Amino acid sequence: MKLISKSPVTFLTVKLIGRLLNPIVERGVISQPEYNELMANLRHLSQKGELIPDILPKLIDQKQAAELLGVSFSHFRNLERDGAFPFKRRMVGTAVRYRNTDVIQYLLNLPEVEPVESDND
Repeated sequence: MKLISKSPVTFLTVKLIGRLLNPIVERGVISQPEYNELMANLRHLSQKGELIPDILPKLIDQKQAAELLGVSFSHFRNLERDGAFPFKRRMVGTAVRYRNTDVIQYLLNLPEVEPVESDND
């Protein structure tokens, strides 16, 4: 079956859930801020295919990106020049910036490395 959108949660589903939750909010079982948070996440899920990120998205410079990745600034520049990163630069005027969420997503998708046991016992 082919999905029409990126997310199986459609805008109509979000509207329906909102209508179903309204009486529960009016009775005070769910607080208004909790309802607002639920609906915001559902709307974002229907539009983007993912929940609202816990990390506030912002643009970071090359030094901040290198620090986030745990490499030196010069090594970061060499890796970027060689095309090692899937995230793209954003030009803000003449300044090079990256979305912190792109860098974090790259980190989260790195394969796990098994620790190597040494034979020097």
